[in-house]
Amino acid sequence: MTLYSIDPDRRELIATWGTGEGDLATRVASLPAKADISVLLGLARALSHLSEAAWRTYTHPASAAGSLEPNTEGWRREQERGRFGEVADAIAKPNLPSGGAMIVSYSPLLESAHQVGRALHDLGDPALTEAVLTEAATQLAAVENAELGDLTGRAQQAVLLSREDASPVQVAAANRLFEQDPFGPAELFSAVDPTAAAVAAAHWLAAAAEVTADASGHDAAQVVQEADNIEALPHETPTLVLGLIEDGATPHEAVTGLVRHALHITDGLLPDPDALREQLDDLEETLADYGDDAPDLADVELRLTPLDPKRPARDLLEDLLTGIHACWLLHTQYDDLDDEDDDTSAEDWTDEQAEQHQQRSRERFAQLVRENAAHREPII
Repeated sequence: MTLYSIDPDRRELIATWGTGEGDLATRVASLPAKADISVLLGLARALSHLSEAAWRTYTHPASAAGSLEPNTEGWRREQERGRFGEVADAIAKPNLPSGGAMIVSYSPLLESAHQVGRALHDLGDPALTEAVLTEAATQLAAVENAELGDLTGRAQQAVLLSREDASPVQVAAANRLFEQDPFGPAELFSAVDPTAAAVAAAHWLAAAAEVTADASGHDAAQVVQEADNIEALPHETPTLVLGLIEDGATPHEAVTGLVRHALHITDGLLPDPDALREQLDDLEETLADYGDDAPDLADVELRLTPLDPKRPARDLLEDLLTGIHACWLLHTQYDDLDDEDDDTSAEDWTDEQAEQHQQRSRERFAQLVRENAAHREPII
């Protein structure tokens, strides 16, 4: 989302947003010289709330909620997204106090727009109002562009957001990046929606796991956990995703399911009480096996989601890329790589020889993964 702030010295309204590589800022408008700073801060705060509400329609699309029947969550999301066209009018003609009362909208998006409008009404500066209307239109257009899979310009801030669904356009863009580098290039974090990037990463992780399983003889769903014996790795989440795919889930289903679950936790919801009950039962059984040495159940922390609830999609993407790296680590233990240094023990290699060998190993593994990924079921 875009954050708005006041430069009290220059009397300017500033907008800032993230890009995945750092933050950008732009001057929105000059501010009235004699305006009270608290009123100006109220305007900035209301604009930030408006941006947050607008981007929530992107991260929580109606398509990810299931039913669109009246009064369902999907219906409410669809209604909220449909109010984009009412924002400009709410800013220009806000609900104002009358007779000791004021109409307040149930829509977070529209109520934020009315708050912006009330702050502008108090300031009474037509030029500022026009600049803010232009800024609001820019913000809404950025959300619309992101929905279409276009993350250029202001829409690039979507690379920092976790979305419950994945744009086919963005998944295809991420897949092209993996075709260039099956280990996952840095552009995945600055040019692609992280949920879509994670969907593509899950597809390529499954391909890497199959290549590694063929070489090592280990089960494909367990190769990342096996690689943890070579190098300490966050193997739990990649292993979970591989298990879901092995059980028949598509990469899209596996990724969006985990991200959606984490976003519900972030919102203070418990999406699967039965699964939590099973976790508690398993935990009690594990503690019982310790006998008198077991800690009290009240002192044991239990994770409600395997992902970081503050940034679930990017966290998942990072773990899946680590999983691909783990597959290569295990693959190197079993791959018979023809090497010009075969007559020299690896222990006697120079640093340059070791680096060259590692590079050849990565290139060979990458090519095998490309070939496997090309023959797997389409991602989208």
